[in-house]
Amino acid sequence: MTLNSALRSPGSGARGPSRRSVLQGALGAGTLLTAGALSSCAGSVASATSSGTLVRIWDLLGGSDGQIMGEIVDGVREELPDITIDRTTLAWGAPYYTKLAMASTGGRAPEAAVMHLSRLIGYAPGGLLEPFDIDMLEQVGIKESDFPAALWERALFQDQLYALPLDTHPFITFYNPAIAEPAGLLNPDGTLAEIDSPDALLDAGRAMAEVTGAQGFSYGYLSDPAQGWRMFWGLYGQTGADYEFTPGKPVGFDDGAAVEVLEFMQSMLDGTVAASNSDYGGAIANFSTEQTGLIFSGVWEKTSLQGSIPDLGGATVPIIFGTPTAFGDSHSYVLPRQLVANPERREATYEVLAAILKRGLRWADAGHIPSLVPVVESPEYQDLVPQRNYAQAAEWIFLDPPVWFAGSGSDFQNRMCQAMQTALQGLGTAQDAVDTMIGEMNTFLETPAPA
Repeated sequence: MTLNSALRSPGSGARGPSRRSVLQGALGAGTLLTAGALSSCAGSVASATSSGTLVRIWDLLGGSDGQIMGEIVDGVREELPDITIDRTTLAWGAPYYTKLAMASTGGRAPEAAVMHLSRLIGYAPGGLLEPFDIDMLEQVGIKESDFPAALWERALFQDQLYALPLDTHPFITFYNPAIAEPAGLLNPDGTLAEIDSPDALLDAGRAMAEVTGAQGFSYGYLSDPAQGWRMFWGLYGQTGADYEFTPGKPVGFDDGAAVEVLEFMQSMLDGTVAASNSDYGGAIANFSTEQTGLIFSGVWEKTSLQGSIPDLGGATVPIIFGTPTAFGDSHSYVLPRQLVANPERREATYEVLAAILKRGLRWADAGHIPSLVPVVESPEYQDLVPQRNYAQAAEWIFLDPPVWFAGSGSDFQNRMCQAMQTALQGLGTAQDAVDTMIGEMNTFLETPAPA
């Protein structure tokens, strides 16, 4: 499978949902109550007090991500003093996307909002978003050639740009050099040695376990609605297996490749390479306290992990099944539908978003890979460790299938993880788990999209 097909996937032309009638029904007689709830669900994280053209931005960036984005927005305020930026942060997950859809339908949408790129197909087809004007983007210094080609392509719907990627945030490996070196897993320059097969990865885990006296790797999947899927889907992409998710039709899915991946995950959770039963927080704690030498996690954990391990190393997920892919997603800006067009606010919105993207070097401090290629190729970014050592993952990014029910924070990911857990805990076979996953996929595909 090529990189573009991994991002696009078969079935990508299938029509996504229009939630309009459902949302209108929800708004209905309760419009005033709903509008009030939306306006009070979260306060403005950082609002300018000076007068100027108002640009409201919603995001779902908490923790260190939110703090760093706050600093970026403050810098943009200084750069653009004639624009008042009202930034509001809402809780991550399904409620965020519901509120965004309702705001777009009910005429209370912000000028811009952050959306995971994997969720775009559930919003653009239904008229909840407006496309970007390419000419206006070029006027503020943002052009197509600034982005990885495949990332830009995934941001398109019917040949129009509906999302402006801020970053890619893949599932990667962080490692502790103090453990990796005596385990014989470092190159002379301190980077992680290449691991190119399932057996080589298991051997690396055993070598680290000999150093730690506990386990080699941290991988927490219990009590998490996405972590199992992140590992599985990225490795499934590495097999080169095809897939087709077309609503109304049975899923096209290579169950042989899926079983191979899940059996590997089972073999990794043997109590030596990695703990057989670990949740997300436990995995981070074990890595941070040097009970393991490597952790499979997302780039968003860079800041917290580096607080415990200052010389933290990073690398892409090992390519053990042949095809370079890495599960991931992209925080992207979208333009929610406005009931009444305001050209002045729209022009100001383009200026603000361009200024945020151009501060990608600061955003890289959060661990994310900036979307703008010139930023990643800059000498300043190449001085960042460990970010520079996993930046290649942006070229391999393997998003969820482009269907209305998938993507970050979706019930789809949760159901896939639930289907895998029995096998990962050693209580069932990989084949049975994959059969359950396929059944769940078909249930989603048989369910009409909200219309």
